[in-house]
Amino acid sequence: MNNTLLAVLAGLLVTGGAIAAYQTFSTPYADVVSSTPITEKEVIYGDVISSVAVTEMRTGSRQVCEDQVVEKRRAERFGDKDGTVVGALVGGLLGNQVGGGSGKKVATVAGVVGGAYAGREIDRRHVGGQKYTGVEQVCRTVTEPREQVIGYDVQYRADGLVGSKRVDKKPGEQIALGERDRVVGYDVTWRYEDQTGTLMMNEDPGDRLAIKDGVIVVDNGNSVAPPQG
Repeated sequence: MNNTLLAVLAGLLVTGGAIAAYQTFSTPYADVVSSTPITEKEVIYGDVISSVAVTEMRTGSRQVCEDQVVEKRRAERFGDKDGTVVGALVGGLLGNQVGGGSGKKVATVAGVVGGAYAGREIDRRHVGGQKYTGVEQVCRTVTEPREQVIGYDVQYRADGLVGSKRVDKKPGEQIALGERDRVVGYDVTWRYEDQTGTLMMNEDPGDRLAIKDGVIVVDNGNSVAPPQG
């Protein structure tokens, strides 16, 4: 065997040994079969730049009450009865007590006539009960136009962009703009040789997962051993 052939064979042996050593000491990987994002809802906020009240003229009614000084009169001498009627009744009763027979009748009639006259005269001369003043609360309903706040035009900044939105209530330093899905992790299915499994990771693993000392290394520092079988 000439020297050239020996040199070639030696080179092949060295190369083969290097390849075997690389295969022995290189990091093995598990293939990622699928990676599904895990999401949860979060509120989107914008920083309020300015807010301006939006008003509208509307007609409304309200009750207005106030104390007023009023003049009053105490009860009349005969209450709410006519003086003539009262006088006639009293006069008739008194006349009926006088005499007897036809004289009693005459006295009764005279008493009625005299009492009616006396009552009428009392009513004529009497100007009413005693006057006095008092305070009463007097209320009335008034209808009037008024300016009413119906909302607020808000200018805000979110994700570096400026926008505007009308809201019902006056905002604070921030304003809610809606909701969006936020990725909080990934459900990962992997395959290594004839073994498969699932795990949850904080970040998308890509196409493969490193295996160290027979276990899969994940991004949260934990290790997951491939199932045996």
